[in-house]
Amino acid sequence: MTKKPAGKTLALNKHAKHDYEILETFEAGLVLTGQEVKSAKAGQISLKGSYVTINQNEAWLLNAHISAYKPAGGIPSYDPTHSRKLLLKRKEIERLRGKIQETGLTAVPLAVYTSKSRIKVEVGLGRGKKQYEKKETLKKRDVIKEIRRTLKNQ
Repeated sequence: MTKKPAGKTLALNKHAKHDYEILETFEAGLVLTGQEVKSAKAGQISLKGSYVTINQNEAWLLNAHISAYKPAGGIPSYDPTHSRKLLLKRKEIERLRGKIQETGLTAVPLAVYTSKSRIKVEVGLGRGKKQYEKKETLKKRDVIKEIRRTLKNQ
């Protein structure tokens, strides 16, 4: 369980909260190369379509896109969507593995942010929403917006 991100938010996964009901969150460190860190801090990171898996007692972030750092020049054979290791405690990894296998939950990255000089990922444990649940969420949000608008105008 984590608190809200303390530093600057670098990327958000906007589809995650629309597609999943987030039940629990974890804070994980992200293993990056030097040019990836500079590129991520410059905002050249996208979490669209990314997800978290657990292989051999290690958590991995897959399909997160971090562009090559332009001022450093091009690195040949750089893959912007390669798998990146997440740094979690063993108990957190075991808890994630158990929840994913037993109950059919999914681990999705919610946000990438800085904490002091480190780059962290907020990982959410979520249950997939059905189509009608997504529509209900949108309707509730529209109703709340309308109520706020009418209260503001009075």
